[in-house]
Amino acid sequence: MKKFNFRKVLDGLTASSPGSGSGSGAGGGSAHPGGTAGAAGTPRDEIQETLTSDYFQICKTVRHGFPYLPTALAFDPVQKILAIGTRTGAIRILGRPGVDCYCQHESGAAVLQLQFLINEGALVSACADDTLHLWNLRQKRPAILHSLKFNRERITYCHLPFQSKWLYVGTERGNTHIVNIESFILSGYVIMWNKAIELSTKTHPGPVVHLSDSPRDEGKLLIGYENGTVVFWDLRSKRADLRAYYDEAIHSVAWHHEGKQFMCSHSDGSLTLWNLKSPNRPFQTTIPHGKIQRDGKKPESCKPILKVEYKTCKSSEPFVIFSGGLSYDKACRRPSLTIMHGKAITVLEMDHPIVDFLTLCETPYPNEFQEPYAVVVLLEKDLIVVDLTQSNFPIFENPYPIDIHESPVTCTEYFADCPPDLIPVLYSVGAKHKKQGYSNKEWPISGGAWNLGAQTYPEIIITGHADGSVKFWDASAITLQMLYKLKTSKVFEKQKSGEGKATAEIVEEDPFAVQMMYWCPESRIFCVAGVSAYVIVYRFSKHEVNTEIASLEVRLQCEVEDIITPEPEIIPQFPDASSQLPSLKSLSGSTNTVACEGMMKDSIPCLSVKTRPVRMPPGYQADLVIQLVWVDGEPPQQITSLAVNSAYGLVAFGNCNGLAVVDFMQKTVLLSMGTLELYGSSDPYQRQPRSPRKSKQFAADNFCMRGLSNFYPDLTKRIRTSYQSLTELSDSPVSLELERCKSPTSDHVNGHCTSPTSQSCSSGKRLSSADVSKVNRRGPGRPPFRKAQSAACMEISLPVTTEENRENSFSRSRSSSVSSIDRDSKEAITALYFMESFARKNDSAVSPCLWVGTGLGMVLILSLNLPASDDLRQSEPVLVSPSGTVLTLKGAVLTFACLDCTGTLIHPPYEVWRDPHSADDGEKTRKRKLVMHSPSSSQDMGDHQFAVICSEKQAKVFSLPSQTCLYVHNITETSFLLQADVVTLCNSVCLACFCANGHIMTLSLPSLRPLLDINYLPVTDMRIARTFCFSNEGQALYLSSPTEIQRLTYSQEMCDNLQDMLGDLFTPVETPEAQNRGFLKGLFGGSGQAFDREELFGEATAGKASRSLAQHIPGSGGIEGVRGAAGGVIGDLTRARIALDERGQKLGELDERTASMMASAEAFSKHAHEIMLKYKDKKWYQF
Repeated sequence: MKKFNFRKVLDGLTASSPGSGSGSGAGGGSAHPGGTAGAAGTPRDEIQETLTSDYFQICKTVRHGFPYLPTALAFDPVQKILAIGTRTGAIRILGRPGVDCYCQHESGAAVLQLQFLINEGALVSACADDTLHLWNLRQKRPAILHSLKFNRERITYCHLPFQSKWLYVGTERGNTHIVNIESFILSGYVIMWNKAIELSTKTHPGPVVHLSDSPRDEGKLLIGYENGTVVFWDLRSKRADLRAYYDEAIHSVAWHHEGKQFMCSHSDGSLTLWNLKSPNRPFQTTIPHGKIQRDGKKPESCKPILKVEYKTCKSSEPFVIFSGGLSYDKACRRPSLTIMHGKAITVLEMDHPIVDFLTLCETPYPNEFQEPYAVVVLLEKDLIVVDLTQSNFPIFENPYPIDIHESPVTCTEYFADCPPDLIPVLYSVGAKHKKQGYSNKEWPISGGAWNLGAQTYPEIIITGHADGSVKFWDASAITLQMLYKLKTSKVFEKQKSGEGKATAEIVEEDPFAVQMMYWCPESRIFCVAGVSAYVIVYRFSKHEVNTEIASLEVRLQCEVEDIITPEPEIIPQFPDASSQLPSLKSLSGSTNTVACEGMMKDSIPCLSVKTRPVRMPPGYQADLVIQLVWVDGEPPQQITSLAVNSAYGLVAFGNCNGLAVVDFMQKTVLLSMGTLELYGSSDPYQRQPRSPRKSKQFAADNFCMRGLSNFYPDLTKRIRTSYQSLTELSDSPVSLELERCKSPTSDHVNGHCTSPTSQSCSSGKRLSSADVSKVNRRGPGRPPFRKAQSAACMEISLPVTTEENRENSFSRSRSSSVSSIDRDSKEAITALYFMESFARKNDSAVSPCLWVGTGLGMVLILSLNLPASDDLRQSEPVLVSPSGTVLTLKGAVLTFACLDCTGTLIHPPYEVWRDPHSADDGEKTRKRKLVMHSPSSSQDMGDHQFAVICSEKQAKVFSLPSQTCLYVHNITETSFLLQADVVTLCNSVCLACFCANGHIMTLSLPSLRPLLDINYLPVTDMRIARTFCFSNEGQALYLSSPTEIQRLTYSQEMCDNLQDMLGDLFTPVETPEAQNRGFLKGLFGGSGQAFDREELFGEATAGKASRSLAQHIPGSGGIEGVRGAAGGVIGDLTRARIALDERGQKLGELDERTASMMASAEAFSKHAHEIMLKYKDKKWYQF
């Protein structure tokens, strides 16, 4: 355990050293020159840092949500597990709740078809790159055992008969090959297309679209070709028993269980039923959804029936289930699944196109009554299961979290190790809103096994959505279950069509999209920032209430549009307010509307809050709505930061114009200032006024709805605006002064201004000084809110035009001279943090503070003057004033944290939750109970703090109250951080960072030693940048696709224990016995011959296949399972178990070879003896 002596570090500090350095070495860091060594107070002798690099390891844990772009479906009727393949080469295997496995083909080729080896713990996948893979499911992380790559033919269809080890593979050329599943080697037995069809046929029959063996005789194979030809092939005699022709293309074929009839679905919406005894024409043809013609002609054609299943029942009519086949004249009808049962036809309309469906039956044997009990329907964006045992065909309630994308996810928050009472409380209020009408049967996909594992702490994930909904999920023990859904749109009036022209320019169809969320689990205060420039503060209550919703309006406008310039002498005096269009309006409630360009919008919020009393059910209830308003024809800007503190009763938010602080207890605006005003006389930068015309152009470009479509292009076509890319910004006209000057954040290293033309930090006079009266002014303000995640990833978008830009789009700093913040001189508020801290150098005790970080790397501390007693909190005003403290970093500020002098994380104070509408105990219940975290239990240690500040470029640790920079670590020079958080791990604390170049890093605190740096995840999509978040105990997550959440861990301990936490896909289950067919049925009902596929397809009879046809690729086997558990005892045990299995397998093979050799020797001996007897009595001349 390494110890770091702070006294030695402080002794080396000098007040005037201009140098800067990078504390990238272990325990290293250069001192910030801004303070003297003695100013830090009495330094502590030593701080023990318990975390080392051995505590960290990156590994994916589990993926939740609906498989993105699904293509294939398979079900094991004995194991009762379901597999879904996708266009991206992924496979999701689902069983009982908690059993959810994700695996990925390395090639990334789309999955065409999946086939389970029923009750064998294996799965065959056929991919679009014409490769077959055999997956081993008898381990918690499935791995590929074998692969077979077809070189000359394209795979179109596969079929694996029940309890067979020979896989039939149809190809685009019309040929059928046979693969041995055990060895994954191609058999020499091939059914060539020209042998299957009649010699007189002059045209190619097309690709193979169906393969299945006859339920009556395994030695007969039914081959369906695309052009309408069906061939019944005798595998023994290697010839076609019969051929059937139809003039419409075939999409699928299904057998009757007796093996005497089969049904085909066709491209004209027809179903044909064929009898093997009369194959010349179908004995029944129907077009289920076709209109019957009056003159008795054939019904008119319909859309193709893409798949049909024909399932028989012992006690009722058979089920015919198919997808598609609707009439062409009903173009607006939704995709449907049709269930024909006897004379009854039921059409189930779906919300999304049908990808595939499967009928679940009681028996795995194809030659028995099937007794279907459910249909699994895979849609493009959903998975539903229909109960066939009830006449109204209800659906089962889905236990999987596959509705994450019900509305596109716009933001995420992750809370590990949160208060344990939250999950049952949220579930209790969420359960009251459960939908009715589901089937009362058990969920039929119930395979696998799952247990809680060793991880016991509760976890909650919160997702914000484009329709304004917020979902709370129980994420404990690597599962995901919906707890509670909150609809934030309910506080606003519904917009009527054709109304609200003012808002139409800002948002089109998703005006309630959630942009940011802030949750305090202890006080249960929840705050949402929306895309239409609003913030809603919610309180939690177990009681229903009818009440009006309080609302405020805030004008937040930059007082002067300016540009940073290295020539301070040209700064003009503060101009008259009337001479500048974007002037700061007072908060007195008056509206100074400028009417110079027609009807200019001013003081108009984007949405209308409901004015009548609203019924609020138990759960989260709106306490206050704060709206930003238009100012002089300019829409509100995106919110870039949000923070709430329940103990102070304050909510703060900022955008590129400035900062607003609101008292949500007294429902008043405490502060609404431009960023420039917050500095007072402490501004280190020199700026010059800019043309109002350009500022208006920027505002129109940068308003509310920028950004969602780039993250979710496939799901949010309704959301029309996108984040402005750097390449677009580089084409805009820029002043020559800006092109000449460097980025202010790169010119200021460790707080010193190094630009030769810039003045000292205190010499630049602000264009307006922030006096106390201005700071504390209060009025009916409303905050215009726009969220652009900490100024960072919001300024970059993926669509780029040139190769160079594509390569560099994630390696440019947002604070560089080409970023929109610098170009348009708007210094956005990128980070906010409420804390009991030292606001000034001379402070002897901590006091309530608001830390403010900006896009230019500036850190300001605002002092909060709260009433002395809780009794006065509702009546006495809260005063907010700048402290004058300014700290600097390179790049936009991302996060803050405070440590006490022992290196322990100090949590911000909070109010213990109390039900605001409870009638129990009267005033006693109403009394506020605050938890103020003292820095340490020791009496003499409360005079010292460490402030941890991380920007997109570097991290710094300051000693407070001296404001001395103790450590600095330059995290990246060529890229920038997207996310940074101070998190707890193993009862210690560290700084976790996610960089735009894909690196995940952790740094020790307070010494900022690198502990982990792994190139883990290339940021190929803005969605990842937008949704990546860290949590405590080594947990993190991001949205890996528009429909899926990927969770990962950076904790070595969790990587070691992961194998125990994952569910088992395979459990030992007895295969059900086949029904006794009876003597007469066995005698007359089918082929009496036993069919030996081994004899027919084996190398001895069929020979070897051409080597050039397909290439065998050995898989990694169980290695993947070992990787998940590598490094710990579990890994050793897993390796030992696999070694034993392999040894046992080799011994078994040796045994078999020995037995084979003995049998061979016996046969040779017997044969030799027979020859000897035959020729024993013959003379030599008789041979």
